[in-house]
Amino acid sequence: MPVAMACAGVLAFSSAPKNSDPSSSSSSSKVCRSSTATVSCVSHCVCSAASTSTATEQANLQKFSYSRASPSVRWPHLKLTENYPPSQRPTHVVEDVGLLEDTHDSLGKEEIREIGEAGFGEGLELGDETQDFLGKTSKNRVKKMTKLALKRAKDWRQRVQFLTDRILGLKSEEFVADVLDDRKVQMTPTDFCFVVKWVGQSSWQRALEVYEWLNLRHWYSPNARMLATILSVLGKANQEALAVEIFARAEAASGNTVQVYNAMMGVYARTGRFTKVQELLDLMRSRGCEPDLVSFNTLINARLKSGTMVTNLAIELLNEVRRSGIQPDIITYNTLISACSRESNLEEAVKVYNDMVAHRCQPDLWTYNAMISVYGRCGMSREAGRLFKDLESKGFLPDAVTYNSLLYAFAREGNVDKVKEICEDMVKMGFGKDEMTYNTIIHMYGKRGQHDLAFQLYSDMKLSGRSPDAVTYTVLIDSLGKANMIKEAAEVMSEMLNARVKPTLRTFSALICGYAKAGKRVEAEETFDCMLRSGIKPDHLAYSVMLDILLRFNESGKAMKLYQEMVLHSFKPDHALYEVMLRVLGKENREEDVHKVVKDMEELCGMNSQVICSILVKGECFDHAANMLRLAISQGCELDRENLLSILGSYGSSGRHLEARELLDFLREHSSGSHQLINEALIIMLCKAHQLGDALREYGKARDFGLFCGSFTMYESLLLCCEENELFAEASQIFSDMRFYGVEPSDHLYRSMVVTYCKMGFPETAHYLIDQAEEKGLLFDDVSIHTGVIEAYGKLKLWQKAESLVGSLRQKCTMVDRKVWNALIHAYAASGCYERARAIFNTMMRDGPSPTVDSVNGLMQALIVDGRLDELYVVIQELQDMGFKISKSSITLMLDAFAHAGNIFEVKKIYQGMKAAGYFPTMHLYRIMIGLLAKGKRVRDVEAMVSEMEVARFKPDLSIWNSVLKLYTGIGDFKKTGQVYQLIQEAGLKPDEDTYNTLILMYCRDRRPEEGLSLMHEMRRVGLEPKLDTYKSLISAFGKLQMVEQAEELFEGLLSKECKLDRSFYHIMMKMFRNSGNHSKAEKLLGVMKEAGVEPTIATMHLLMVSYSGSGQPEEAEKVLDNLKVEGLPLSTLPYSSVIDAYLKNGDHNVAIQKLMEMKKDGLEPDHRIWTCFVRAASLSQHTSEAIVLLKALRDTGFDLPIRLLTEKSDSLVSEVDNCLEKLGPLEDNAAFNFVNALEDLLWAFELRATASWVFQLAVKRSIYRHDVFRVAEKDWGADFRKMSAGSALVGLTLWLDHMQDASLQGYPLSPKSVVLITGTAEYNMVSLNSTLKAFLWEMGSPFLPCKTRSGLLVAKAHSLRMWLKDSSFCLDLELKDAPSLPESNSMQLMEGCFLRRGLVPAFKDITERLGDVRPKKFARLALLPDEKRDKVIRADIEGGKEKLEKMKKKVGVKRRRKLVRRKFIRGVVLSKPVEIR
Repeated sequence: MPVAMACAGVLAFSSAPKNSDPSSSSSSSKVCRSSTATVSCVSHCVCSAASTSTATEQANLQKFSYSRASPSVRWPHLKLTENYPPSQRPTHVVEDVGLLEDTHDSLGKEEIREIGEAGFGEGLELGDETQDFLGKTSKNRVKKMTKLALKRAKDWRQRVQFLTDRILGLKSEEFVADVLDDRKVQMTPTDFCFVVKWVGQSSWQRALEVYEWLNLRHWYSPNARMLATILSVLGKANQEALAVEIFARAEAASGNTVQVYNAMMGVYARTGRFTKVQELLDLMRSRGCEPDLVSFNTLINARLKSGTMVTNLAIELLNEVRRSGIQPDIITYNTLISACSRESNLEEAVKVYNDMVAHRCQPDLWTYNAMISVYGRCGMSREAGRLFKDLESKGFLPDAVTYNSLLYAFAREGNVDKVKEICEDMVKMGFGKDEMTYNTIIHMYGKRGQHDLAFQLYSDMKLSGRSPDAVTYTVLIDSLGKANMIKEAAEVMSEMLNARVKPTLRTFSALICGYAKAGKRVEAEETFDCMLRSGIKPDHLAYSVMLDILLRFNESGKAMKLYQEMVLHSFKPDHALYEVMLRVLGKENREEDVHKVVKDMEELCGMNSQVICSILVKGECFDHAANMLRLAISQGCELDRENLLSILGSYGSSGRHLEARELLDFLREHSSGSHQLINEALIIMLCKAHQLGDALREYGKARDFGLFCGSFTMYESLLLCCEENELFAEASQIFSDMRFYGVEPSDHLYRSMVVTYCKMGFPETAHYLIDQAEEKGLLFDDVSIHTGVIEAYGKLKLWQKAESLVGSLRQKCTMVDRKVWNALIHAYAASGCYERARAIFNTMMRDGPSPTVDSVNGLMQALIVDGRLDELYVVIQELQDMGFKISKSSITLMLDAFAHAGNIFEVKKIYQGMKAAGYFPTMHLYRIMIGLLAKGKRVRDVEAMVSEMEVARFKPDLSIWNSVLKLYTGIGDFKKTGQVYQLIQEAGLKPDEDTYNTLILMYCRDRRPEEGLSLMHEMRRVGLEPKLDTYKSLISAFGKLQMVEQAEELFEGLLSKECKLDRSFYHIMMKMFRNSGNHSKAEKLLGVMKEAGVEPTIATMHLLMVSYSGSGQPEEAEKVLDNLKVEGLPLSTLPYSSVIDAYLKNGDHNVAIQKLMEMKKDGLEPDHRIWTCFVRAASLSQHTSEAIVLLKALRDTGFDLPIRLLTEKSDSLVSEVDNCLEKLGPLEDNAAFNFVNALEDLLWAFELRATASWVFQLAVKRSIYRHDVFRVAEKDWGADFRKMSAGSALVGLTLWLDHMQDASLQGYPLSPKSVVLITGTAEYNMVSLNSTLKAFLWEMGSPFLPCKTRSGLLVAKAHSLRMWLKDSSFCLDLELKDAPSLPESNSMQLMEGCFLRRGLVPAFKDITERLGDVRPKKFARLALLPDEKRDKVIRADIEGGKEKLEKMKKKVGVKRRRKLVRRKFIRGVVLSKPVEIR
């Protein structure tokens, strides 16, 4: 900000030279608030001092009556003051009112100060001019000396000092004439010249009065010496106007001398008025007065003060002196070197010094002092120290200025130790610390922020007798202001006023800067106004600071008023301040003021259109900037890239694309040589406006036509936009073009592209870019670049290349960053390389940096990827032994790994351990746990986990509820599924695809596909598309319910949408058509399937064949088989099994056996499919002989195990069956499961139930049946018989009852629990397991009843079951035994999907047809009765039921009548009450 820029220039010794670029300064910041009262107090003190001074002047004006000698009377137009305040001589060597940097040139300036007096200083006492004194001689005066004696007298100094003391001792109301007329001593004209000079050193007003009184009395003839003396005095007092007046009125004889001209030139030179000095030099020559060396030295001094030194100016000035025939002397060189020091121009100073040595002009102490100063200013303290030593070796003794200059050099760098050392040397050499020394060190501490030390030094300064001057206070105020200690700065200002030290312009500027930096606008304004009232005129810095702070606070009205005042006083804001002004005025829409400022920049500042456009752009006045750009282009200026891009960026961000296009069209028309720039600008504008598509199109056009190769800015904009929009492929192409055209990428672009290639999965390219950038000297200190490449290598399992990259880093760095090691560990982990990851971990432990939680997680991830979950506990133990505390993230990682593996036991153990360690579960952890438990159908655990979440104040999110939905849907608890969906709605959660798909699946499984279909329509309305699996479930559900039309509609809808349906859809439709008996549609579907590009497989043809077999058309199924043979397709036993099974189900056993033999002739050996078909058919055979025939057919083909099980009783059969099951286990199509089911049906049907028992147990052992069919030993009382055949389920049920009987004797299961048997609702080979088990249990009179809420479940109260198992006669002997011999006929019969005991069939039909569903005990009693007696009991039961129904109807009628009568009675009572009241 310009405030900071201005503040940086308040103290020149703390920054660059006076005219340095302000752009390098730091921005202001907020500080602690200072009270307005302090500022008001300071302002009041300063203004009061000024008012008091003015009042004193008015009083003295009335007393003073010596009008002839009064300067205010002689020159009334100059408005001179007539009081003579005592003036202190400066205690330091600085002559100019300035700051510390000017005092470093003090010796050089003292030389310059004497330039106007050279030739008459000491020469005055050697002059030969004498004049007689006029007037009467006093009687009391001493004897008058002769002129010659007076000249030769050696006491002239005493006489001059005597008269000087008397004049300076006069009171303000006394006159010089009183002293001069007294004539206590006899004086020569030369003596009077010294009197004027010595008096002028303290009071220029008294010196001027002496001069005027001498002129009035005409005590001496006018001479050049006296005129030069008074001019010199007035020049030192900055009374230029008086000096000009005196010089103009001087007589030609006394004025036309080189001394007078030199003195007048010195007056102009002090204010840097080089032009006036040059004019005077020309006048001097025109009058025949030749300039001397002093004249040229004065001219040089004026030129150096008039402005900044340009290159080689000093050498040119020296050459000009030599061209006049005069050799520069030591004063000339010292003047030039002092000017170089003042501007910190080391290069010019060295040139002058070398010229001085080359012309054999020996440097003196002042030369060395000036050179030490310039080296110090330029930050070359070592050179300053070297020159200091060189000075001593040349025989010069350093003085106070030398030490102060050297002190400044090291103080500028903040070298406290060296500064202390120089101070000690200075004191040892007999030089005490002067004001200059204290000011330098105070400022050093202020810059370092050590304000306590600065104030301590300030106190020491006062205690040592040194009076703090304006520089001291200004240094303190400036340092405190820059350190945001504005309150303390205001207090220092108060101390300054109390010490009667008048604040300078720099002091006020420093305080204003401090307020500006602290954002205290009001206090800054009050200080500025106080400065004005004190008579101090603001300079460029003060105006700039105030203008900036007003603009910062949006005080645009006050700012414009101050700006006009600033311009009126010929001060012009710099470019940065103009930018701030325009920005503020533009934001407030003060268009008139913007136009005025632009006009001032053009007319007052002389800026061209291009510069004004640039300032307008930076001031965010883009519309004005666009107009100025058009004007600049029309005037023939070149198109500026930055201005154009900024204007277009503004148009783009505000959506003014049409105006941007118009501007570009104008530029294309009027700037013929800038087409490339215009195209680039258009692309950059589009990028900034986030119109990447248009930008890429413009870029493509330009590249295709070869219009340009592009600039760095254009490529950078395109690349960054592509990266932001994740268009990595386009970014890669643009980057390739950039490099092809030779545009060098920046460090940032290299980084960006490395990241891009890593995201694209090209870590090799990213690695190559890193190598290229490092070859060009661009070092990637940010380790994230390397870790990104290593991680990308890890994802691609290229750990060898990641290892190579880390190896190269180890060669370049002393220690590899921890993040790099961790990235390599994770790269190894991605490939499961645990040993390599562990080696890196050990390296980190040994060499550092130490491993972190990320390192530990990488090790564990390596084991997880490698599938070595059991070793995780070992690694955890090792790490704990090494002192590592296992973090929550590591535990979560383990838990997640076991969850993915489906290991519920380990997950629960880790979860409990985590809670015991004090780690609270997170939402992510709950998702993992509930998801896993839901997959494992652990209903109670899931419900407990959800309750735990609510206690921990976690609200289940949609993903958790979806897992719960899937759980309840999976176990068939559809009621709770609906309740969960209601909870989702109450929580305000929006169902997603997963939610809808699960609910639709639930409706399908609950045989409610219509509701599932309506939910699908709702799902589509909210913009969600069901999964194909959801469609499949719906079609299948409609098919099971024989709702063929709805299923066909869904299927055809999918075909019309051209969905890519897999083969399973067609198979489902074929099964549906098969079950519905619509075999023609099944055949047509085969054609549709081929048209859709889905080739039918053997399984497809098998379905078609099964369809024919189910409809009792085995011949059609055989035709399909024949077609397959004709087509030459490789056949398996599957199509043969379909045909054989069709004939077997149709009762054509002989044809089935014939087809078996044909298959064997065709070279196909019968396998599990054929075995299962024959065994299943044998289990359903009515007579044992029929079953034997079928099994012998199998034996004839080489498989005799089934008939041996039926006819033999050998111990070897167990092992043979076990071996057979072992071979069938890995085969597809559930070979072992289907074979065992058929075998169990066969053995149960022909009363070989002990054999069936051990076959069942072998199946459990081989995991053909689930291990958790029943778990009575684990006190899990329920059983799950789903997917088993009727025979295997009956075996399992009997075994379960046997185990439960043992438990009942021990008092289990405990009340009031219920025991559940899961039968399911599905049919297996047209047999309903639910009906079969229900009939079996009903016959035994068990307490099991169908579940009222869910189908496929049988439920019994624990107490009832326990009593029944102990007391029922049916449970006396539950042991499974083999019959002594095979029965002649099958003991079981299949009736309407129920696998019943053949003897029970008549009773079962009779009871169910006449009474419907009855309770188990009643069914058992009726089933045991003879047919005639059962008939009577059933008739009696039916009649009793009818009578009971009639009685109930009568009772209901009576109750209704009683209620009606009672109502009438009550009504009557109520109505009678009013009558009684009357």
